[in-house]
Amino acid sequence: MTSERGGQGGSNRPAAALVFASMGYVALVIFGLGMTSLVLDQDVIAVTGLGQAPAIVGLLASLAAFALVLWGAVRRERPSYWASATTAATAYVTYVVVLWLTALVTSSDVARATSAATSIATTWFGAVIAASAFVCAWAGVALVRTQASQPRWPWEEEKRDDEE
Repeated sequence: MTSERGGQGGSNRPAAALVFASMGYVALVIFGLGMTSLVLDQDVIAVTGLGQAPAIVGLLASLAAFALVLWGAVRRERPSYWASATTAATAYVTYVVVLWLTALVTSSDVARATSAATSIATTWFGAVIAASAFVCAWAGVALVRTQASQPRWPWEEEKRDDEE
């Protein structure tokens, strides 16, 4: 895909970079939480009686925050890689806060909701969420910034008039 921004930006449009980074974020969070759960032999949310709603709503809200902050960065003329840190922090905090709110609504118990949010915020599960957001935001910025073009085989190159 060529950029509409001329020679200033990279070879990918900001919207395409945002979509790829967002899909990667969701996939990496799901994979990362699953593998962390497997390695630690713990449930992601170990609080009984909450169900899956807090985690699902938390991830959806985190995705929305991730996309919103990253969009603000990649649509600039020359986005900064520092936006990855801001995007990661926003996605992480949004996940924890929305998980807490959803757990509070579904259980009507402040202690359970706080326990669930704290267990995410202070364990490897929270680190997985933040790291996933950072890596995917970095990739989104890199897609927009790099000047790379599509790979081509030597025989795909257009022949110039002076070569014939």
